[in-house]
Amino acid sequence: MLKQYKMIFKSILTKYSKHKMKNSNHKKIKIEKLILTALLLISIPSIQQPAIAFIPYIYETNTEDLKATSIKLAKTAAQLLHYGQFQEASRLIELAIRLNPKDSRLWSILAEVQVKKNSLNEASKSIAKAKELNPKNARLWFAEASLNLQQDNAKKAILLLQKGLSLEPKNANAYFQLGNARIMQSKLKLALRAFEKASTIKPDFWEALNNQGLVLFEIGKTQKAIDIWRKVLKIKENAEPMLALAAALNQVEKTSQEALILAKQALSQNPNYVSSKYQAEQLWGPKLQEATKQLFKDPDLDWDIERALTNSK
Repeated sequence: MLKQYKMIFKSILTKYSKHKMKNSNHKKIKIEKLILTALLLISIPSIQQPAIAFIPYIYETNTEDLKATSIKLAKTAAQLLHYGQFQEASRLIELAIRLNPKDSRLWSILAEVQVKKNSLNEASKSIAKAKELNPKNARLWFAEASLNLQQDNAKKAILLLQKGLSLEPKNANAYFQLGNARIMQSKLKLALRAFEKASTIKPDFWEALNNQGLVLFEIGKTQKAIDIWRKVLKIKENAEPMLALAAALNQVEKTSQEALILAKQALSQNPNYVSSKYQAEQLWGPKLQEATKQLFKDPDLDWDIERALTNSK
């Protein structure tokens, strides 16, 4: 279009040149109007159809979007973990961490997955990372302590538990773990104190009460242990306090029918307790293991013991 305007302007200038000598006011005015019109047209920008250009559009997620997505992935991973799908849970939580590496909760879930996969060293590293991000979260100290207990490192576990309890002093489970660590160190009075603290904070904490019985029996307070285990069984009918109580009663009275009934129920509920190795893994002391061995010599338990040996893992 601009080229055409220039041609028109050139034509008008030619006509103006031919007529300028005639000195005609009418024609002069007419030509001048044409020149002005041409100049105006030239001064107007060319109106053209805009070219269609491809501009790539890249969606950039913001930080909040990444955080929200990571939390959703973490929740799904936790659900998969609950159903035993460890590999799928691991992949999801690792992806969540890549999206949001500064969330300590994600690292703690990863550690839980790694524990389930029996990768304890990797789990320790994940918990350490979570603690680095959130050192005031007592649960992370407790989780690391639990890992150390699984690796038979009672000394380090105790230090971690004490640090965690300084942040959260009314955590009953932490005192329970502290008691277990003290048993591993053979410091039974300190263990008893920790279990008593746990059951004071949480009166229906039957595991803590049960372990009080384990300690009381080892330090020779058999009747107190019996009373404790009876109390436990009112809260939870579990194989461990059943068999422990049976062994204690049998020690007090060799012909105790109650002991035989309890032993039969315990072995039926959890046949693994037929093994002294399994008893030791549950922190049964040598005195209670020996009392149980004496109980198992009763011929009335032969069939129950044979069946337990067949069904135990």
